[in-house]
Amino acid sequence: MTFEETGLKPEILKAIAEMGFVNPTPIQEVTISHLITSTQDLVALAQTGTGKTAAFGLPVINNISMQTKEVQSLILCPTRELCLQITRDLDNFSKFIPGFKTISVYGGADITKQIRELKAGGQIVVGTPGRVHDLIRRKILNISAIRWLILDEADEMLTMGFKEELDAILSTTPAEKQTLLFSATMPLGIAEIKSKYLNNALELSVGKRNAGAENVEHHYYVVHAKDKYATLKRIADNYPDCYAIVFCRTRMETREVAEQFMADGYNADALHGDLSQAQRDQVMARFRSKQLQMLIATDVAARGLDVTELSHVINYSMPDDPEVYIHRSGRTGRAGKSGISVTIVHMKETGRLKQIEKLSRKKFERKMVPGGTEICEKQLFHLIERVQNVEINEAQIGNYLPQILEKFEDMSKSDIVKHFVSLEFNQLLDYYKNARDLNIKAELPRDQFASRNERGGDRGGDRLKFTKLFLNAGKKQNLNASGLIGMINEYSGRRNIEIGKIDIQRKFSFFEIDSNFERDLIKALNNVVIEGHVINIGRVESTAGQEASNEGGGSFRSEGRSGGGGYRGGGNREGRREGGFNDRGDRPRRRRN
Repeated sequence: MTFEETGLKPEILKAIAEMGFVNPTPIQEVTISHLITSTQDLVALAQTGTGKTAAFGLPVINNISMQTKEVQSLILCPTRELCLQITRDLDNFSKFIPGFKTISVYGGADITKQIRELKAGGQIVVGTPGRVHDLIRRKILNISAIRWLILDEADEMLTMGFKEELDAILSTTPAEKQTLLFSATMPLGIAEIKSKYLNNALELSVGKRNAGAENVEHHYYVVHAKDKYATLKRIADNYPDCYAIVFCRTRMETREVAEQFMADGYNADALHGDLSQAQRDQVMARFRSKQLQMLIATDVAARGLDVTELSHVINYSMPDDPEVYIHRSGRTGRAGKSGISVTIVHMKETGRLKQIEKLSRKKFERKMVPGGTEICEKQLFHLIERVQNVEINEAQIGNYLPQILEKFEDMSKSDIVKHFVSLEFNQLLDYYKNARDLNIKAELPRDQFASRNERGGDRGGDRLKFTKLFLNAGKKQNLNASGLIGMINEYSGRRNIEIGKIDIQRKFSFFEIDSNFERDLIKALNNVVIEGHVINIGRVESTAGQEASNEGGGSFRSEGRSGGGGYRGGGNREGRREGGFNDRGDRPRRRRN
């Protein structure tokens, strides 16, 4: 099938032909023709990087009326970067339609400029939920006449805590509209939105749900935790042409790894929440243009970063959520190309690797961390290949060539090559001389991928005693399970506290913790102020609290002040997305329930 067969207008076909598009991707093929001719709501499940923007953008542009400047389509997406990317794509698709205007609105930018653009009028608005909700409340953005509501990467918006804004926006849209929901996964929250806001929706799925990309290989290295950074360097040296994102868990880890990596001479930089928007844009522009070879980033910072030619995704730290791994690995192997997802695992993380393997339905291949000889050989022949393929500029070097040849006239061809290679490689050879083996020797049997509880308990078979605690922060404060675990890490100063069941509700949370650490944690966390919110923590005295509604219920005992205090963090939602409640520290061991 070609784009000409989809029924798109000639102006749009001309634009996409100029962009080099000939055949639609699978998700485009099954959605474009349907959306051009049907007003039925749609749920489309497809992995990141499969061409979803064109899948919904082309038919919407095709059907939009140019007789009015009213907003006819609202597209919601999770991040500023994705918002700008969608806007760029829609501008390219509509470049031959006179007067067509797409407006992007997002947090972390001057709202007055966005207000001016909205007042000037446009057919499509692309925005992040926080800023869109703000503009609707100010009565600046009028969505009463929209014909299409599009939720792109809906699962990511829920993961980032935008459910309240989504509910508020969706409840104000007109009943007579077509709603299109695009998501890589179908968590319960997405199913709830589908049942509540979509009518008789057609569900299309390209590929398996929650499955990893088909053309991505999954490799892992098992090393001691102290050897993770040395392993990262060897992976980088072993793949001289790699173009990769290296994922870390926290901002602090990202900074530390990036600073050391750059100090060691690697072409890399960091992307994390402590950067200003201008710094962030500069780093991303350098990475997109391949001035940077490797980007060290947190999951939050990398959201919306659209780079189609990544050769590798490197998991320096394993994600807490197996679905996050699927999103990470889906950033490589796009547009029909192959890619490699690499995970550096230490012994205590092998249980989580099995969980990811099961969810992604992919077989992970254990690789040995390359040694010095292997790396030097790879680097040497990479250099020789570059020399063979270099473009010679006769005009620039011609005047110097006689003098150069004169310098070499007493040397044989073999000697010249030896000198050349030595000049380039002496430092690398010295570095890897007598390099130690970083691999953990024993091959891991498959049952070693089971968690301790799956193997029959912990601590010699004795069951731990857990205490149930209450915390006066929840989804409203952007708290998630990883953030809660990170808070426990940071304020307890420990990395070995066993954590049981976690229940994050709207305004508060419950979690189980090893009773041996109960009093220490309450003392450490109580009355701490995080992003303007005063933490109140205590022991749950009955199970009633866990079954309470979001308005409270049950009783708990706190050793500090009682009561909660509302959330008063500064800035907009996009600006607070990283840090504070949902990005703190390394994860301690979590008990399997």
